[in-house]
Amino acid sequence: PEIMPHEPPPSEPRRDALLAITDAMIVERHGTIAQIFEKGGEGAFRQLERDTAVELAGRSGCVISTGGRFMLDEHNASVLTPTSDVFALVAEPEEIARRVLKDGIATRPLLADAEDPVQRIKDMVEQRRAGYARFATVTTDGRNPDDIVEEILSRRRGRGGRGGGRPPAG
Repeated sequence: PEIMPHEPPPSEPRRDALLAITDAMIVERHGTIAQIFEKGGEGAFRQLERDTAVELAGRSGCVISTGGRFMLDEHNASVLTPTSDVFALVAEPEEIARRVLKDGIATRPLLADAEDPVQRIKDMVEQRRAGYARFATVTTDGRNPDDIVEEILSRRRGRGGRGGGRPPAG
């Protein structure tokens, strides 16, 4: 399914959110990311991301999980930030490399032709740093998902829920 209800385990407070994973939505409708890149290039994939952003902009009570460059696209940010709290999940390049390389680089078109995938990841993190800084950031290195979710929920409560996509003051 393209949007899944979030069903917490019994020990977790109910969060009543739908989860939309943008890459999964695109893959379900158009084929693998590698196939999209092969057929239409990166531009075709980025257009599908823009279409997905427009579709999700009108939803409420939805957690949107995006790919690493999704919110760096000005169009995507402009349609989602007015109605959404945006948190950029960040990690050190070595941690990102550990996570993505375990599945192999063939599924990652931006890494597939890299002589040194770890260096490519480091370069991409540096290129994206300023774009991510526009949003509230949450560091994920060495943390379990429940801790990350709790931090986000706590920060949202502290901001009164709606943050307009901007990092909190202070």
